[in-house]
Amino acid sequence: MAKATIVMFSGDLDKALAGFVIATGAAASGWDVTMFFTFWGINIVRDSNKKALEKKEMVEKMFGSMMPEGVEKLKLSKMNMGGMGTSMMKKRMKEKKVKSLKEMIEDAKELDVKFLVCDMSMDIMGLQKSEFIDEVDEIVGVGTYLKESKDATVTLFI
Repeated sequence: MAKATIVMFSGDLDKALAGFVIATGAAASGWDVTMFFTFWGINIVRDSNKKALEKKEMVEKMFGSMMPEGVEKLKLSKMNMGGMGTSMMKKRMKEKKVKSLKEMIEDAKELDVKFLVCDMSMDIMGLQKSEFIDEVDEIVGVGTYLKESKDATVTLFI
């Protein structure tokens, strides 16, 4: 079986969309797919309705308040124009019947795409497991990701 691993480093909406289009396309074609969310990419799998269960330090609170909480708050990497570009992109996607990022995430899980979150990035940014969407499979170190990617046919860094 073909295997793909995708490192989601960016938290930009357009890059997240590209990652999920590739992930769901590969999974729908029978590939084993793992997505590794690290650094700014962990914001893709944050849940805006979930909060930390443990007390946070000042720096952790600052990071949390500056980063987008979940897919609805992600912005475009180019032509964001104070949020207008992001709104236009979402409107255009809806007009063209392109699924939203949230729907793509749901599709990916239905297709058994594995979601791994980098524990180091999570720790640096002061995030807790309780703040992520339920679809996240595991919080792992880079060693686990490397084992996943060792036999991958395709590895992407987005």
